[in-house]
Amino acid sequence: MSARDKLPNATDPWLAKPTNTAREAWRIFGIMSEFVEATERLNAIRPAVSIFGSARSAPDSAVYRLTERIARLLSDAGFAVISGGGPGVMEAANKGAFEGKSPSIGLNIQLPMEQKANPYQDVSQSFRHFFARKYMFVRFATAYVVMPGGFGTLDELLEALTLIQTKKTPRIPLILVGSEFWSGMLDWFRARLVAEGMINPEDMDLITVIDDPECVAASIFQYYETRGFGPLPEEHELLLNL
Repeated sequence: MSARDKLPNATDPWLAKPTNTAREAWRIFGIMSEFVEATERLNAIRPAVSIFGSARSAPDSAVYRLTERIARLLSDAGFAVISGGGPGVMEAANKGAFEGKSPSIGLNIQLPMEQKANPYQDVSQSFRHFFARKYMFVRFATAYVVMPGGFGTLDELLEALTLIQTKKTPRIPLILVGSEFWSGMLDWFRARLVAEGMINPEDMDLITVIDDPECVAASIFQYYETRGFGPLPEEHELLLNL
């Protein structure tokens, strides 16, 4: 018997048409509505910096205070700040921006154990689906600032790196804050991913590590000072097809 003969037949009972087709169709409309509503609310907010980091960082921690300082500097410099809208680093980012001159934006996610939105948000947008939320972090970012964090932070970092590496989005500054925290991961990237040909050596240039908050803001300004903050025509086309 060939492998083709083992394929299921369309008349098999377990391939019967599901009874919840209408529910699945309406779910698609719900997903579309998240994209449309968030895009309409955020479209005029430029330039913006997406800040990622741990939800578990306490308000009295060094990471929280450092994030708050970075966000305040960016906000006073004219950058809106986008965070995940929850506690920890997300709260610190929103708080710093909220106390500054530019909008503080929270992209909140609904979780089984409900994430409580922090109170430092000029714009608070709620999502049920992670992928719609992640799209908004990327779609409206002029730069990424990544603070120490766990699985969620790594997911967002690697998503951003993959999109830039594959040229699905424009190349923008991607800054890791905390050289001691990130050094082990970056050493592994070089020792395994680069050495074994999984990525190109120049892919490491997509990442910048900065510890000083003033230098974070200065680095983003330096990147854009000769080209302006708006997307170039070819970059605009990339974002439309993201």
